[in-house]
Amino acid sequence: MSTTKVAVIGSGNIGTDLMIKIMRLSSTLEIAAMVGIDPASDGLARAARLKVPTTANGVQGLIDLPGFDEIGVVFDATSAKAHVANARALAGYGKRLVDLTPAAIGPYVVPAVNLSQHLDAPNVNMVTCGGQATIPMIAAVSRVTRVRYGEIVASIASKSAGPGTRANIDEFTETTARAIEVVGGADVGKAIIVLNPAEPPMIMRDTVLCLADDADPDDIRASIAAMAAEVARYVPGYRLKQQVQIAPVDPDEPLRTLIGDAGPRPAWKVSVFLEVEGAAHYLPAYAGNLDIMTSAALQTAERLSAAGSPAIAWPAPVGEPAASPAVSAVPVSSEVAL
Repeated sequence: MSTTKVAVIGSGNIGTDLMIKIMRLSSTLEIAAMVGIDPASDGLARAARLKVPTTANGVQGLIDLPGFDEIGVVFDATSAKAHVANARALAGYGKRLVDLTPAAIGPYVVPAVNLSQHLDAPNVNMVTCGGQATIPMIAAVSRVTRVRYGEIVASIASKSAGPGTRANIDEFTETTARAIEVVGGADVGKAIIVLNPAEPPMIMRDTVLCLADDADPDDIRASIAAMAAEVARYVPGYRLKQQVQIAPVDPDEPLRTLIGDAGPRPAWKVSVFLEVEGAAHYLPAYAGNLDIMTSAALQTAERLSAAGSPAIAWPAPVGEPAASPAVSAVPVSSEVAL
């Protein structure tokens, strides 16, 4: 069986876990390069021990590697700012980009919900860890009835939050809230992240709240259960923590600050409680927030590879001048922002 060669930019925890997942789990992808900016990083050292070609010269180092022309997909596990520069540097080379940062140059993708709609996109964005975990649940409700308001709270172990996560809390909330609307189908979206310092570290847990129009509660529950099973197909540690709660919205409950004055009041308050345990390929099992990102990215790249659609150069971001493909991106931290 032929394989698609891929590269990972970002030799931090996310990039290293992704590399190991590709090597252990994928029969259609072949890791061809690990790219970083810190020659002493554990990710580059581990890649070298595994005989994976490496470079510590950022995206320009990737372009200069002998096998670069054979690479079809590039994962970017750096930061939102770095991804803008990396995408520009790679724009003329016909590579498919899978963006694990909040940059969102390309369309938001949650594999269980909308991947099939974006198989021809040259650059796809994996939203955030909270988005990958919770948006499927909002989408499950919205395919049964209209969701007037969708809110998620992602609680992750403080130990699993690196400098990229901590420096990009605003980007997390903004990107996730927007994707709740665009991908999840909610009229209004809101996202909150909690870094829990508990010891021992807690497994990722997520709470999803939907204010939805009238529908049969059994249909809503069935849709949620089916969607959870679909996500668990590529994230084995993904599960409903307890029974879905569906309660009527009190006629006197104030909702103006959530949904405004327009339209009828929602009929149901739907609460979903999730747990995401990591597979511990490289990261600890409690780091389900990181594992769901790498698992979703792997699933996405495999589907893009199978689709075989020709990649097109993605245009330079608005307000950013297009650069020659030979221009290197500015080196920045290799910690992905979740």
